[in-house]
Amino acid sequence: MLRPFFRWPSMPKHTVTVVALLGLLAAGGVAYYLNQRTPPPAAGAAAGKSDAAKDATGKANADAKGPSKGPGGPAPVEVVELKPVRVLESITAVGSLRSNESVVLRPEVSGRIAAIGFRDGQPVRRGQLLVGLDATLNEAEVAQARAEFDLANSNLKRTEDLASKNFVSSSAQDQAASSVQVAEARLKLAEARLAKMRILAPFDGVVGIRNVSIGEYVKDGAELVNVEDIRMLKADFRLPERYFPQLKTGLPVELTADALPGSRYVGSVEAINPRVDASGRSLEVRARLTNSDGQLRPGMFARVRVLLGDRPNALMVPEEAVVPLGDDFFVYTVADGKAKRVRVKLGVRREAQVELLEGVSAGEQVITAGIRVQRDGQPVRVVSAAQPLPGGVAPAESKAGAGPPQQKGNGAPPESKGGGAAPKG
Repeated sequence: MLRPFFRWPSMPKHTVTVVALLGLLAAGGVAYYLNQRTPPPAAGAAAGKSDAAKDATGKANADAKGPSKGPGGPAPVEVVELKPVRVLESITAVGSLRSNESVVLRPEVSGRIAAIGFRDGQPVRRGQLLVGLDATLNEAEVAQARAEFDLANSNLKRTEDLASKNFVSSSAQDQAASSVQVAEARLKLAEARLAKMRILAPFDGVVGIRNVSIGEYVKDGAELVNVEDIRMLKADFRLPERYFPQLKTGLPVELTADALPGSRYVGSVEAINPRVDASGRSLEVRARLTNSDGQLRPGMFARVRVLLGDRPNALMVPEEAVVPLGDDFFVYTVADGKAKRVRVKLGVRREAQVELLEGVSAGEQVITAGIRVQRDGQPVRVVSAAQPLPGGVAPAESKAGAGPPQQKGNGAPPESKGGGAAPKG
């Protein structure tokens, strides 16, 4: 058998493993060094293409927008043209309905019920008998008192005849006259007691539901039945004390009831309590209205609107057009391509609109949106005009005496130094 001419010297297995690991580490270090010194050409080419695309896009956008305005160029703004509209200045409140006249009938004396002259819920007339108590004893007393009165009258006439013939003294004549007066007083007292046994309707109205029956014995002060006059109704409600200078009797009132959706009733302010409620600082007001159809009922919950004024030529602007500054309010108008700051006086506010009472006139353009105007006289450029408010009537829920409008960001104070945001679109 042939043997090899040369043989490698034998080495331990762990020595071979260590040598292999050292070789791999050396190869990895050489590859990392070469990679750091020479960047890949593909990444550089991609970066160049990206920069070129960005330059092309920026140039296209600049061409589409046209020449740009410098920092001192006109600021683009949106305006609204002031046009007269009708505004109803009003106050809303909630209250309760009351009968024009309301009473709960109670007997003044005790007795047994002998007659009932009505049906529950039936209309009654003034003077109609409603409840009659047993008056047998009272009628007898009246008859006795009337007989005594007649006898006293006869004695008086006889005494006067005798006195004319000097048959009786003058003192006897005076005594007969006094007897007549006493008998008359007793008769009136008996008749008054008899009248207490008959309970009559005090006014025209509608009776409620009775709580007694015939034959029942009732004591004085017991509730028998209520009578309500609902042809006219009263509405009682409360208003804050700040409205006291504007309130007066005769102001028109509109009333709605949740129980009768879609129905509206008209009345007027009848009375204002001269005393302010110290606990709630509110005024108690009463209005009167007709209830000819009989739909409204006493005790109903009512929503009341008091009309304080009707201005057919009011000027309204969006709330964001008003710039508050301390205790004053301003708006910016556009005149000859420049912004003009004008002090205004505010009126009513409704549906994000506020009324301008002083400082502006119909036909002027008021800035509502756009880059914030920094100073009075700043050049501006009108980019769009908002639709003017339609010439309709302010909603019934308009409230008087609204506070300053809420700042929404488009109207900064004139002294504001912050930069404005660019307009959308």
